[in-house]
Amino acid sequence: MTDLTGGKVLPAAVPLFPLPNVVLFPRAVLPLHIFEERYKQMTADVLRGHRQIAMALLNRGWEKDYYGRPTIEPVVCVGTILSHERLPDGRYNFLLQGHTRARVVREVGTGSYREAELEPVFETDSEETNLIEARERLIEIFDRAAYASLPGGDQIRQMLASRLPTAAIADLLAFNVLPDDQVALKQSLLAEGDVKRRVWRMVEAVAALQPAWQNIPGDAGLN
Repeated sequence: MTDLTGGKVLPAAVPLFPLPNVVLFPRAVLPLHIFEERYKQMTADVLRGHRQIAMALLNRGWEKDYYGRPTIEPVVCVGTILSHERLPDGRYNFLLQGHTRARVVREVGTGSYREAELEPVFETDSEETNLIEARERLIEIFDRAAYASLPGGDQIRQMLASRLPTAAIADLLAFNVLPDDQVALKQSLLAEGDVKRRVWRMVEAVAALQPAWQNIPGDAGLN
């Protein structure tokens, strides 16, 4: 097993930002609008320091205890605030870029917002040569007319033609292409430590999509 976190050192305690329908992935950029008092305080605190926040997915039933400590999925994605704007009333807008899959070891602190000690998820080695077939399959999918018309389709094809690692592309596709109603699948892909398995699961998920823009006869061979 090899640490594929890119050498990122996680703080001793990382603030948790739990949401019911958002799963962040490494390299993906998430725009966030912060208006709750506890998260305004969280943002102010991290901007004075390491600028890192862990996005966590709330488990079912979170509505009953939203303002307390509802249960979350154990694997989160840590991100860094790239840029921010503080509004006159104290709210914030910021861009958070994911960088590390991490597992919650334990929650710490007693402040208004949640914090946790995290450990990076260790991922299996997967040389790019082992992902050639998966990448070729993605290229084939996004060359098809129905997928080529996807918003951002040009950028996706450029990524696939670039030197960006296939595993990174799979993460970006999971974040940007999978629909919001597949949040459970997104979370399982985030938690998957076997890189090759994760990439192929992402390929299969993309191939199985029946997107709204897919309304072109003769393009049913994606399943």
